[in-house]
Amino acid sequence: MNLIAAMSGVLGSLVGGSATVATAWITQKTLTRRELSVRDMRQREKLYGDFIAECAKLLIDAFTHTLDNPEKLLELYALTNRIRLTASQPVLVEAEHMLSHITDQYFSGNLTVQEMRQLARSTGADPLKAFGEACRAELKSIRSRM
Repeated sequence: MNLIAAMSGVLGSLVGGSATVATAWITQKTLTRRELSVRDMRQREKLYGDFIAECAKLLIDAFTHTLDNPEKLLELYALTNRIRLTASQPVLVEAEHMLSHITDQYFSGNLTVQEMRQLARSTGADPLKAFGEACRAELKSIRSRM
């Protein structure tokens, strides 16, 4: 009788302790996954922001200059390939489209101030809009999984 009571006490302690350990492990695993997701999202936001800034700078330059120094595109190629490492396919497609668009603009004729004004006022004037929307959709998807 005493043996049964002792065994019951030991088994109860083991079950209770195991449940506590399992709960702590699951909680820690969930927190770690969430922290990794938050860090990944912040890194993507920074990368996409850097890409947008570089594209904007090069677009304005491409409107008024030809590509006299191909090294101008080096940072944009580097950012595109960093995007290729982590981004979803829609984001990558839009990044590659921007790279192609900027390169094409450098090899087309320079725009006058009047032509730039007309372009800015035209429908669909923002060439970075599709990239930004793809990034926003991807980041929203990451947030929903957190």
